[in-house]
This record gives sequence, C-alpha cells and structure tokens, in this order.
Amino acid sequence: MTLRAVFRLALRRTEGLLGSSLVLLGLDLAVPDHSTLSRRAETLEVPRPASDLNAGPVHLLVDSTGLRLCGPGGWLVEKHGTRRRRSWRKLHLATDADTGHIVASVLTDQDADDGAQVGPLLDRADGPVVSFTGDGAYDRADIYGEVAARHPNANIIVPPRASAVPSATAETTPTRRERHLRAIAERGRMGRQAPSGYNWRALVEADISRWKRVIGDGLRSRTEARRATEVAIAADVLNRMLDLGRPEYVRLEVQTSVFTGYLKERPPRFRRQPPSSHHRFWTTDPRGVGVPGSETAPCAFPTLR
Repeated sequence: MTLRAVFRLALRRTEGLLGSSLVLLGLDLAVPDHSTLSRRAETLEVPRPASDLNAGPVHLLVDSTGLRLCGPGGWLVEKHGTRRRRSWRKLHLATDADTGHIVASVLTDQDADDGAQVGPLLDRADGPVVSFTGDGAYDRADIYGEVAARHPNANIIVPPRASAVPSATAETTPTRRERHLRAIAERGRMGRQAPSGYNWRALVEADISRWKRVIGDGLRSRTEARRATEVAIAADVLNRMLDLGRPEYVRLEVQTSVFTGYLKERPPRFRRQPPSSHHRFWTTDPRGVGVPGSETAPCAFPTLR
C-alpha cells in the first residue's frame, strides 16, 4: 500500500510492481493479488505518527483541504455520454511547526465543519501542545474550550473575524479572543500577525502543497474505511520522507544601495506613438518625469544613459 501511495498506482499495477521487485531482488515470495490488497486496506491499522520525546512541546498548525474521489472520467463521457456528479472529501491536517511532521489527520465528508474536527485532531496529537494556530474558520468559542480542556497553557493564535466585537466583560476579565481583538485595534491585523506568530501558519499550507505534489489531489479507494487507510499511509510516507532529509534554511542579509541623485547628462528625445491618431514627441528628465510643455507628457518607459 505504501508503494501504491508513492507511485500513484492502481491495485493491479501495484501487484505487478511488487512481483517485478521481488524478481529483481531474487526473492521467492508470493505476491498478494489486487483483490487481497483491497480487502486488507479495509481493516489495516496504520500506526499513528510517533512523537519525538526529546522534541519538546508542539506548536500545532491546523488547516484543511479537499481531495477529489477518483473514478470514471473521460472514458465514461466518451462511451455513454454521461458524467458522474463530482464528489470529494475533506482532509484535516495538524502539523508540527518545528519538525514539519504530520501529527494527526482526519478524513471527513465534504460538508463537515473545520472546527468540529479540532477535538479529534488534538486527541491524536501526542505530547504537550504549547500553541494552536489556525485561520479565521477556527474562531469559535467551542474551539477555545476544546484547546483549553486538553492543554490549558496552550496559546491560541486564531485571528478573530472582521465582525467580531468584545463582550461586556472585556474590560474587567478579558478572554484570549478579546486580547486578540485589543491587539488588532492597537496595531491592525497586519501589524499583529508577526508578533503573534500567525505567519507560521504558512507552513501547514506548504505541507498541504507537498501532499498534493507527492501523493496527489485525489483518493483512489472506493469505501470510507479504505480511504481512511489510504490517508494514514500517505501521512506516514510524507513523514518518513522528511526523516530521510530536510533542508536547513539560513537567513542572509543582503545590502542594497539606492540611487537618489540625478544624472548630469540629459537623456535623448525619443519618439512614441500615442493612442491618438496624430504623433507627438515625448520627453523625460532623468527622474522619468515628463517635462512641462505643450508637446510633453509623462513617459512610462524612460530611456537613460
């Protein structure tokens, strides 16, 4: 099943790949047929991602994306002139901001709410969670309660919605959400993102992009149990790829110089066809600003030497 997820193969092709690999290795082992692989996926228990005990607290990043259900495509339209209604499933991911590993994943129906899956994601995450970061879809009172019930000291970094207003007790006993509202009122939404650590949420979006580039944007299984197994295997594959090698980023400071002076020589006059029917001469000074006059106008493409 792992080879199937990595190489995006059908079950029959996976069976052939296993047989060819065993022949090249010189092993005399029986290869399960595609029907056996399909039945095993129904009840296969994939071990949950093991957390590193020395890694410390987890900075949890959550987000969701859609995965289409693979089925008959162009052949069905060409043969019968009909097309099935497009359907898809929603994948909810929780990743570790420090390691990039997928800590938990949940596959739900397309109509499932993102906030309703916070509890199952937190239950599958091992170790203490020091922060919980999500987009505006997680700005709900029950989500604050879910995080506080499991990790009371966790910092919740979720931007309040544009229509959010503080409660009547915001001045005396402000909640975490009301502190976010106060910070937004003082520094603005963009000014609050960097100090609060909200920009780290881009890492979970990068993990979703990596999922769709490596694994694909669809589900090949036909039943819900097999699709859940397929998702669990894909998450394990991506985590194992990260264990094999991960780039290290180093911040570089590049010094740039800005020219603020003026050129001594005047650029030559050049001719340009304006939108009107007649011709006109356009001139510019070294700063690219049109020289005042009846026959001059600002030029979008100054020629300097």
